[in-house]
Amino acid sequence: MPCARLARDTAAFYTAQSTFTDPGDLSRLYSGLPDDPRQLIYIARDLLIHRLEGGLFRHTVPQKRLHNDAETRYLDDIVRIVIERNGSPLTQRREAGDRFVGVCRDFALLYCSFLRHMGMPARLRYGFADYLGPDGFHADHAVTEYWDRERGWLLADPQLADPVVADAWRADFDPMDVPRDRFLVAGRAWQAIRAGDAAPEAFGLHPPEEGPMFGEWFVAHCVRVDLAALNKVETLLWDTWGAGADDGGELADTAYELYDRAARVTSGDVPFDAARKLFAEEGRLRTPKTVLSLTPFNGPREVTLR
Repeated sequence: MPCARLARDTAAFYTAQSTFTDPGDLSRLYSGLPDDPRQLIYIARDLLIHRLEGGLFRHTVPQKRLHNDAETRYLDDIVRIVIERNGSPLTQRREAGDRFVGVCRDFALLYCSFLRHMGMPARLRYGFADYLGPDGFHADHAVTEYWDRERGWLLADPQLADPVVADAWRADFDPMDVPRDRFLVAGRAWQAIRAGDAAPEAFGLHPPEEGPMFGEWFVAHCVRVDLAALNKVETLLWDTWGAGADDGGELADTAYELYDRAARVTSGDVPFDAARKLFAEEGRLRTPKTVLSLTPFNGPREVTLR
C-alpha cells in the first residue's frame, strides 16, 4: 500500500493505468512478474533496446524496426511486438534481435506500467539528463518517477539498468535513484534558463552544432509534454501541440508567462490539484485529441490519439 504521506487521491490516480500504460488484454502476461521494483527495472530493460544502442550490443538494428518501433504509443502494442518476436515469459531476458527497438520514453513507459500493475504509484517525467551527451549539455530524456514509502518520489532510469549502458554513459549512480541535479525535469530546466543560471543552448535533443533542436522553445515543448505526463497523457517525445508548437523556434512574448506558470507547478514537489487544474483549464497546454507528430524518420504527420 502507498505511504500515508501521499494523499489518497494522488496515490489512486498514479497507481491506475492510463490509456498509454495499460497492457489491456495482455495483462495476463504480467502474472509472473515479481513485485520488487528493483527486479522489475531489470526486466523492463531486458525487453527493449534503444535504437542507438546497436553498437553497444553488437547488433545491427533492421531499418524497419529502427524507423517504426518507437512510433508505438501504447503499451499494449509494445508488449504485443515483444511477444511476437519472442513468446517467452516477460521475465526472460531477450537477445538484442528479439527486443522492441525504442527510445527512453519506451523504457520509462514499460517500467511505469509494471509498477502501476503492482500497486505502486508511478508516472513518467520528461526533462534533461546531463549524462547522455558531451560535458555541459543536457539531452532531452524521459524517466520514471515512483513513490518510495520512506523517501517520497524518486527518479528511476530503466535505460541505465544494464551495466554496459550505464558505463557507456558514465552514469555512476543507482538507476533506481537518479540524482535530481543529473536529471532536471523540464520545468526546472526552464526556470534555470529564465533565471540566467543556465544557457538555453545547453538543453535540447542535441548540441547546437548538430542541428536546430535546442534552446528555449525546445525546453518549453518539454514542459508541455511533462505536464501532460503528470496528467497521465504519456505522449511520444516528438508529439507536439499548443503554445509554441508552431513558432519555428521562436516563442511569442505571451508564451513566457504561460511556461513560467507551468514550471512553477511542475518543477519541484508537484501539487497534484494544481497540475490537474492547469492541464484541464489551460487550452494552450492541454493535449488535444489530434497532435502533430514530428516523427524522426517518417516525416511530420497528424495523429489522433485513442
